[in-house]
Amino acid sequence: MQRTFTSPVFLLAFVLLLAGSAYGQERDTIPTSVDPELEAILTARNPKEYIIAGVTVTGTKRYDEQLLISIAGFNIGDKVLIPGGDNFSKAINNLWKQRLFSNVQIYFTKLEGSNLFIEIHVTEMPTLSKFFIKGVRKSDEDELKPKTDLVVGKVVTENVKRNAVDAIQKYYTEKGNRGASVEIESAPDPALPNSVILTLTVTKGNKVRIDGVNFYGNEEVGEMKLKKQMKGTKEMTKITLFPTKENSPYGENKQASFNEYLNNAGFLSLTKTKEFLDPYFRFKLFSSAKFNEKKYLEDKDRVLEYYNSLGFRDASIVADTQYFNNKGNLKVDLKVDEGSKYYFGNITWKGNTKYSDSVLSMLLGIKKGDIYNLETLNRKLGKQLTQEGGDIGSYYMDDGYLFFQVDPVETAVYNDTIDFEIRMREGPQATIKNITIAGNDKTKEHVIRRELRTLPGDKFSRTDLIRSQREISQLGYFNQEKIGINPVPNQDDGTVDIHYTLEEKSSDQLELSAGWGGGIGLTGTVGVSFNNFSIRNIFNKKAWDPLPTGDGQKLSLRIQSNGRAFQSYNASFTEPWLGGKKRNSLTVSLSKTLFRTGGYDGNRYVYSDTNKLKSFSASVSLGKQLKWPDDFFTLIYSVSFTQYKLINYPYFISSFSDGTSNNLSFKLALARNSAGPNPMFPVSGSNFLASVQVTPPYSLFNKNITNEDNYKLPEFHKWRFNAEWFIPIGKAMGADRTRQFVLRAAAKYGFMGRYNSKLEYSPFERFQVGDAGLANGNFILGYDIIAHRGYPVYENSDPKVNPDQQSATQFFTMFNKYTLELRYPFTTNPSSTIYGMLWFEAANGWYDYKDYNPFRLRRSAGVGMRFFLPMFGLLGFDYGVGFDRLKPEGKLRDAARFTFMLGFEPE
Repeated sequence: MQRTFTSPVFLLAFVLLLAGSAYGQERDTIPTSVDPELEAILTARNPKEYIIAGVTVTGTKRYDEQLLISIAGFNIGDKVLIPGGDNFSKAINNLWKQRLFSNVQIYFTKLEGSNLFIEIHVTEMPTLSKFFIKGVRKSDEDELKPKTDLVVGKVVTENVKRNAVDAIQKYYTEKGNRGASVEIESAPDPALPNSVILTLTVTKGNKVRIDGVNFYGNEEVGEMKLKKQMKGTKEMTKITLFPTKENSPYGENKQASFNEYLNNAGFLSLTKTKEFLDPYFRFKLFSSAKFNEKKYLEDKDRVLEYYNSLGFRDASIVADTQYFNNKGNLKVDLKVDEGSKYYFGNITWKGNTKYSDSVLSMLLGIKKGDIYNLETLNRKLGKQLTQEGGDIGSYYMDDGYLFFQVDPVETAVYNDTIDFEIRMREGPQATIKNITIAGNDKTKEHVIRRELRTLPGDKFSRTDLIRSQREISQLGYFNQEKIGINPVPNQDDGTVDIHYTLEEKSSDQLELSAGWGGGIGLTGTVGVSFNNFSIRNIFNKKAWDPLPTGDGQKLSLRIQSNGRAFQSYNASFTEPWLGGKKRNSLTVSLSKTLFRTGGYDGNRYVYSDTNKLKSFSASVSLGKQLKWPDDFFTLIYSVSFTQYKLINYPYFISSFSDGTSNNLSFKLALARNSAGPNPMFPVSGSNFLASVQVTPPYSLFNKNITNEDNYKLPEFHKWRFNAEWFIPIGKAMGADRTRQFVLRAAAKYGFMGRYNSKLEYSPFERFQVGDAGLANGNFILGYDIIAHRGYPVYENSDPKVNPDQQSATQFFTMFNKYTLELRYPFTTNPSSTIYGMLWFEAANGWYDYKDYNPFRLRRSAGVGMRFFLPMFGLLGFDYGVGFDRLKPEGKLRDAARFTFMLGFEPE
């Protein structure tokens, strides 16, 4: 007879070892006789102690036998009490907890005196050989498979199945399919022993959308304002003349009648108008009405934070519920208890020695009687750090007080007023000890260190940390989202170590284009920009991988050809730290171009070598960072020279088709750039530029210079003023501060002057206005390209202009331009920065100061997208409508214009 003990009911089998081959029979064979001593173990009236003399494991193919014996808790020599002991029940429970077996049995196999031999027999759980997800799209299936945590070879337990089902249901619940269900089937795999195939059949059900969100109990705060705080719980669009009333467990939601709306002058308030129209008309174009439980919980916290910001510190959501209406859409009802509105009372200071109470109160900016707002208090104290600074904590931390701590404590609450005592622990001033940098595999460490504002021996400064982060980001060599700054205080010696962690990204750019034009031949452009070049290693073969890099220099090379008509060769080099000790930049640029003209030879246009223009230009500029008024300022000196050689080239004026023109000019520019931290998508700061460019006053030395001499030795002075501001709008989305709307406002001006009023304005260095700044109508005059989206290049319409001067004077001597852009980033990932915009522009150009009218501007508006790709730079497009191109009988599309840009953002 054979008996077993197994979990959850402990079954213990006594098996008689028969002589010879009796024990070698199959496990399911019932022995013909039973060892009386084994049978007597459990039938004994008095418990007896036995010694475990041997343990064997059967039934397992995947797991180590000694490991299972160890998990069971058996050791040779252990003493067990039978009956009455719990050793065997604990052993089975220990093995059962592993969730690897479908059955566990323990057998007594032999007894020698008090020595007992036992056998552990297990039945292993099946493993997963394959699994399928049915009833879903291929794209959903690819997303679901990793979420289910199902892996081939994994032991299949009920818990594994349940987790897979839960993961699928959660996935579709977040997509709005709250009724999604999953059926799971398990079938043995005939190809593999003890393995199963799982089939998960998904029924997504209808997508649940939020029909309405209603608040009850809100007497002081309007419902529309509360709904606005719920960023992740939005209502669906609604248009109806007969709104249905749902039965909420919290009563009836008050809705103003039309008479009440008129009597209360609701039409004068946008919020009241929206509340009145909400049951009938609700337009939600860009918001999703899916219900997401996680976002809903976050939104409830936002509602309470908003109440707290209005002084209702005791506000709470006492109940909320979701239910389906008769159309199968979800209703979300929330009942709030607003509590009383509180105000700040007396604020006293304790523990401050550096600043007096009056100074701290002025910096705090909160007065007795102001509406209570704990978030505002914490932010102004510096407990909630902001990049802008300006809080009390930043004043202390900018002066080395790294260990500064501040705690606002409520000392009295009376009626609706709360008194605070601000308890401060200033601590000692900390000095920077060690600076470490990690993650710069390609960029040399000195390139990074020279950008840091935190230097060993200096007092700790939070502002310097933020500035250092900006400067590293402005290099463009590192992922701005992964720049880590970790101050490590050493309170024993009053110092702090600062660890910078970086992640390098590609910063080089490639430009390639090719085409074939009839009569022109092969056209194309090849350009490369190495933005982290190392010229000192150019002769070091080991440094070429593929080019010497890491010293922060910039090398640009570009070749462009339009067949025989035009060839251009350009090269430039920039050293941002000339000498290596100060931020003095040096830029050298060279370019060479060749233009040919020709004529028709029968039906074929032929370019001639006897009708051409050669030009050579060189420029050198030196930039110096200033310390006053602040170190955002840069002063730039530059000199440029361009020489034109004309050979029967009649495109200047008819009297100047052969000869040489030399254009020498000097330029002084003062710039200030505090925009950041991401140079591709600035979210704050400003950028200013004021410059003047002059040529030698040749006419002052030679009174006989004529207008024709303006081509041989042009003279002019040119003034430029550029300003742009970046203003964040609203709060950032999530933890990433750059995920928010940003308003860019810009104003640009340009004016050209002359030394001698008897001479015409120089044909060189004027301003072209219009288009996207890419369509160059003339290659030789060195003009500034001022883009105006929504308009083609402005054409010359001055009838007084001499026909011989048309090509020169189609460019303005002055311009004004204003821009407003509302930007929103879709991604700021270093592999691609993408943002969209709504824009408005107004600009115009003038030929003469007598005609200048800064209020007569051409206006346009439109939409656009920008894509910054590390390898190719900028890709962008705009679609705009020029308002001044609209005609009474014309169509809107006739005044619209699509523009495209590549490589750079024109002015």
